[in-house]
Amino acid sequence: MSYRVDRIENLIKEEISLIFLNKFKDPAFGLITITNVKISPDLKIAKIYFSVFEKDKRDFVSAKIELVKGAIRTELAHRIRIRFVPELKFFVDDTLDYVEKIESLIKKIHEDDNKGNG
Repeated sequence: MSYRVDRIENLIKEEISLIFLNKFKDPAFGLITITNVKISPDLKIAKIYFSVFEKDKRDFVSAKIELVKGAIRTELAHRIRIRFVPELKFFVDDTLDYVEKIESLIKKIHEDDNKGNG
């Protein structure tokens, strides 16, 4: 990966975080964290990964983001200096769910081991 692509990913991540913090303060969104940005090598598409603190709101927040992603891209264009602002595609980052599931499985294994040895 080039230094330029890496720099643009970090810039987009930072700016979109600020956009959600300052421009889209809608309580309906809840607490959103931009966890990662991956941009295509041609800089045309940016995949934005986000997590939602309240898991039960994920589908609602995803739908709401889809409705405002044009406005987010426009706001991003005003904030960053690149020739072409990429198309934004938003995805729920469920990495933490995966980590929680693995941790609970490990905990269950340890509990089962302790029952067998006791």
